[in-house]
Amino acid sequence: MNPISSQDLRYPIGKFTRPESVSAEERAELLEVLAATPSLLRGAVVGLSDEQLDTPYRPGGWTVRQVVHHVADSHVNSYIRTRLALTEDNPLIRPYEQAKWAELPDARTLFIEPSLALLENLHARWVALLSSLNPEDYARTFRHPEYPAPMTLDANLALYAWHGMHHTAHITGLRKRMGWK
Repeated sequence: MNPISSQDLRYPIGKFTRPESVSAEERAELLEVLAATPSLLRGAVVGLSDEQLDTPYRPGGWTVRQVVHHVADSHVNSYIRTRLALTEDNPLIRPYEQAKWAELPDARTLFIEPSLALLENLHARWVALLSSLNPEDYARTFRHPEYPAPMTLDANLALYAWHGMHHTAHITGLRKRMGWK
């Protein structure tokens, strides 16, 4: 049996690939994943002790606690980007330094319930908004200064469906490797 590489630990479900297009059926599936993300993340951390929450999911990686807070931070930013794309013409969004955010005191030490509750409520609004859109609305875009091509709302939906599953898999993979019940 081969040991798990650090690359596998970093990308337990594989790297994200931006789709060129998203069908109505794929969009519905992505919305289901986005809607399920808060409960899946909550399920991944249920019963973990503070010591376990402060364990990095991989060598050199964030702790479980930092991952939970990062998902909330990232998804709040994406929700705002969605709203900007729907109300402005191809807006230039402001990026944030996610690695520095993960090192702030709240991300390193705060109990995780506020971020889990934030995700539940945020996703309720986000999924309701996305579900109310017409198919042509998903072609609306925003621009990220670090990427050459604008991001459609379809591609952003795919990214954040992947993002939630990606980080949930970091935690469930760690639990499995550590034998945590």
